Amino acid sequence: MKLARTLRLDISDENVFEQPAASGEWAISGGFEFSNWTEADLTGKARQAFANGWYSVESGGRASFVGVCKITGAELEQVRKTLAQTFVEQYGAPDLDAAYPVACEEIDQMCEMCEDFEENTLLMVSRTLTELGVEETYRSRAPQDASLDAFAVHGSVE
Repeated sequence: MKLARTLRLDISDENVFEQPAASGEWAISGGFEFSNWTEADLTGKARQAFANGWYSVESGGRASFVGVCKITGAELEQVRKTLAQTFVEQYGAPDLDAAYPVACEEIDQMCEMCEDFEENTLLMVSRTLTELGVEETYRSRAPQDASLDAFAVHGSVE
C-alpha cells in the first residue's frame, strides 16, 4: 500500500500557507475543505492553500509537495481514525461513526492515486473554482537519485 507524505523542499511553505505542514506528515488532497468556497474566499494565504496545498492529516497544515511512500496497515488505520476525528472536531460531523466511512473514502482515494506511481514520486496539486465546484488536477515528477527518506520519517520512533 502507498500513501503520500508532505515534503519541505525549501522554506517557501512557511511563507505561503497560514498553517504549513511539517515534512513527513501523511497527506491527502484535502479538497473537501473548499467545497463551499466562493471567489470571495480566495484571498491571501487561503488562496494559496486552495490553489496548490496538500492537506496534512496529522496537523491540518498544507504543503506544496508530497511524495509517494509505502504505508503499513497499522499506519493506514491510524490515519483514517485521525481524519475521522478531525471531521468531528473541525468540520461538523455528528460523530465518529458517521465520520469514519467518509475519512476512509478520502484516504482510500489518495491511496489509489499513489498506487499508480513509483515510491519517491513527487506530486503536486492544482485547484480551480468552476461553476460546478472545485476542480483538481495533479502533476507528478519521477523520482530522482535521492530518496524521500532524506525528507520524511517513516514509521514510529518508539
